[in-house]
Amino acid sequence: MPTLRDIKRRIKAVHSTSKITKAMKMVAAAKFRKAQQRMLEMRPYADRMNLILSSLAPAAEAEIHPLLAVRPRRNVEVIVLTSDRGLCGAFNSNILKAASNHISNMKKDGFKVTTSVIGRKALDYLKRRKVSLRKSWVGISGRISYANAQEIAKDIIESYSSETVDEVILIYNEFKSVVAQKIVVSRLLPLAPIEATGEALPVFNFIYEPSKEDIFNNLLPKNVEIQIFRALLESQASEEAARMSAMENATKAANDMINALTLQFNKARQASITKELMDIVGGVEALKG
Repeated sequence: MPTLRDIKRRIKAVHSTSKITKAMKMVAAAKFRKAQQRMLEMRPYADRMNLILSSLAPAAEAEIHPLLAVRPRRNVEVIVLTSDRGLCGAFNSNILKAASNHISNMKKDGFKVTTSVIGRKALDYLKRRKVSLRKSWVGISGRISYANAQEIAKDIIESYSSETVDEVILIYNEFKSVVAQKIVVSRLLPLAPIEATGEALPVFNFIYEPSKEDIFNNLLPKNVEIQIFRALLESQASEEAARMSAMENATKAANDMINALTLQFNKARQASITKELMDIVGGVEALKG
């Protein structure tokens, strides 16, 4: 049975942990507000740009730009986006589980799959499972810049243009709310066709200025950069929200443990006092006898 000193020492240790998790929650909340603002500003631009190009691409000739080429699916590149750090609940484990299932299903369907990762957690996870990685980018979480998206997009565009891969898929967490994130499997290349909805742009015989080639040469690579940058920002906001929730739950659990230990300490102290009183009463009775 633990002594009073042991219980008191444990209460102090849990109290220190509670202070740390509370501070981490406050830091995550500050980072989340900044990440959420950047993400919300990027969403409409990324959505509209992808909508416009996806609507225009079917009417354009594939010879104009390599990114317009649609080939039979044989070689598929899957990019998995996670964080570099942990302590964010199930944020990383959910995305890694979904990515593993998606890769396994594609291999069962007969596709040759290559894997690239963004984030140290995905890198460590797949390395432990002896998965061969084509490319990895780490050290991005917490300091995302457009240059990061440009670097990743350049590598993807080169692979697709050289016909090394026939399709590029990005798997990441999309921010929904502070307590909910949605796993998204997004096709980066070739451009996903727009379904016949009211949102799609009508196909006209457009007049291009300066020229169709110049427009697609500039906008198609730009769109890949924008979609990757948007995914990075979505993942960053989701990560900080998940970390904030995880630290709040950890703080609550620590406080509950402190209350339980305090009750145990009080009971043990009461038992100790009662025992001492009984010893004193017993000694007095012995002297009387």
